[in-house]
Amino acid sequence: MQSRSSFPFRRRDAFTLIELLVVIAIIAVLIGLLVPAVQKVREAANRMQCANNLKQIGLACQSHHDSKGTFPPGGITEGYCCATQSKTNWAIEILPFIEMDSIYKRYDQNSFNEAAANQFVREQPIKTYTCPSDASAGGNILTRPASGPGSGLNYMPGSYRAVSGRANITAPLGWWDNGEGLALPATYKGAMHTVWAAQGLIPERMSNIIDGTSNTLLVGEYQTKNTTNRRTFWAYAYTSYASSSVHPASHTYLNDFARCVAISAQQGLDNRPCRRAFGSFHSGGSNWAVCDGSVRFIPDTVDMNMLSNMATMSGGEVVNIN
Repeated sequence: MQSRSSFPFRRRDAFTLIELLVVIAIIAVLIGLLVPAVQKVREAANRMQCANNLKQIGLACQSHHDSKGTFPPGGITEGYCCATQSKTNWAIEILPFIEMDSIYKRYDQNSFNEAAANQFVREQPIKTYTCPSDASAGGNILTRPASGPGSGLNYMPGSYRAVSGRANITAPLGWWDNGEGLALPATYKGAMHTVWAAQGLIPERMSNIIDGTSNTLLVGEYQTKNTTNRRTFWAYAYTSYASSSVHPASHTYLNDFARCVAISAQQGLDNRPCRRAFGSFHSGGSNWAVCDGSVRFIPDTVDMNMLSNMATMSGGEVVNIN
């Protein structure tokens, strides 16, 4: 019988340095292929969640109409831009219809939006108002807006703005997100413009949307990768921070406020169109809620004049962007 030691010794081969480098390279390539795929799946999920948020918002606006007979106001003002304090806005008024009635009850309708009595509501993070792709609103970090009576106060960011109407690019300049809209044709109004009862600007009824509810925008996305004090603030009723007039200039459909301002300057414009911008961090476009309760993804290559036409409720333009 042979002893264990009498069997020939078999040496185990190890990886050579070249083989090890090849394996590492293959792993790196696989990871390089996997990461974009994971990011693509994550963004698809974020875009779907964002569309779901807007679906809830659109249905909440319709529930508001069913309950109170009108769409909520884009914002309530008692004067012209720009030092006038505001009151409530659309995002505050639909809180009871997105299961946030406890927060809504904390809002003092008899005080201005900027009053200390409304600090609690202004600073609340509302999940339905935040797109998961919105890097500028992530982390629920309070920020001070760039302008208006609330510029020294903290507000919670959001990702969605009501569509107040179509902006005018020639004299007289004006925007339906503040009292200056009175200088514009009434046909430029959107479904949720500024309300100023003393001047005849009152909330709109569904029956006033003569362009068709499926052809009229209600709420869209706005997010920016920089200049975060110009982002969306869901509870700030002042001018364009929670509602915007769609501008026909193509550079106002961007998620980059600084770039928008630079392009405006090249065209001899100031930054006011950029304050009314729409845009998102989704690849290729943004989600929009429409007055019929549906949600659409509109590409960033859209003809902005057509998009501006969809912002009006009685302009006579029957536009349907698929």
